[in-house]
Amino acid sequence: MSESSSTHPSQADYAYQEHILQGVSRTFALTIPQLPTDLSGVVSNAYLLCRIADTIEDDKDMSFEQKKIFADRFINVVAAKEDSDSFARELHPLLSPASSADERDLIENTAPVIRITHEFNPRQRQALERCVKIMSEGMARYQESNVQNGLKDQADMDNYCYHVAGVVGEMLTELFCNHSEEINRHHEVMMNLAVSFGQGLQMTNILKDIWEDQNRNMCWLPRDVFEKYGLDLSHLEDGKQTPGFEKALQQLIGVAHSHLANALRYTLLIPSHEVGIRRFCLWALGMAVLTLRKINNNPEFNAGQQVKISRRSVKATIIFTNLLTRNDALLNLLFKLTASGLPKEKLAGKFAQADISA
Repeated sequence: MSESSSTHPSQADYAYQEHILQGVSRTFALTIPQLPTDLSGVVSNAYLLCRIADTIEDDKDMSFEQKKIFADRFINVVAAKEDSDSFARELHPLLSPASSADERDLIENTAPVIRITHEFNPRQRQALERCVKIMSEGMARYQESNVQNGLKDQADMDNYCYHVAGVVGEMLTELFCNHSEEINRHHEVMMNLAVSFGQGLQMTNILKDIWEDQNRNMCWLPRDVFEKYGLDLSHLEDGKQTPGFEKALQQLIGVAHSHLANALRYTLLIPSHEVGIRRFCLWALGMAVLTLRKINNNPEFNAGQQVKISRRSVKATIIFTNLLTRNDALLNLLFKLTASGLPKEKLAGKFAQADISA
């Protein structure tokens, strides 16, 4: 086990961070290196912190009480109020064998990750600490709830998406603003749009993974939307291919589409010369829009694999967004063409002012 997290990080710690990122997320291992050097390290670290929190909450063998204890302890570890070695030493043996080898390795090596966390400047550390705290507490709250039959309503879905994705958008915005005073001038509007960006990505994943979640007796869909079309989410399998299901699915695709439109607005607020940050955002945005298209074109899908975009589509997304990274007008056109045919819903509540839906 690594030495105490109170010491400064070594080259081996940085090498470990780069290595384990490849194991726990091929997507982020692809996108993070696009960022400027002073951002790539802190965003890599932030992702790993979120992954540790997520690994605790997703564990199949630990009780809710155990998860709550370790989630709270991890919040303290990130805030330098508890030793990372003892946290990792006590958590690692409790992890389910169903956890991936890379996730188990990450938990075992929490200390190197935390040593890097504690080297960041105060604004960066505050952003990471806030994100981990809000995410961990939010996930614990939903773990305690019975989500087998869906979430109460769209507002509840918005709240869930905020705790698992919107807060990540806020954290990234703080890191981008710390990187650039030019970006920092748009801080207020970008913070609101960042939550919308995160929700668009998270809703896309929720819709793609409907049936995998059902198999795990979990459902992150809003009951009120499906009840409006005569469906009970406790019998979702029975209503899968009915017109009511397709209408409800269309409404949620429309909400996700509107959030992704806000994600584009967010991206275009980043100066065009910040090519790496724009690409980091555009790649995620492009892949989400293509996934929504596949879901919209195949509403009778019964497995996420059926609506997963191909490697060819991923490559095309990268090529086109790279060519157009600096051109706002062409990026707007590309988004409209790619999202053509998708339904669109007017956003409400806290997103209404940010919404650019036509």
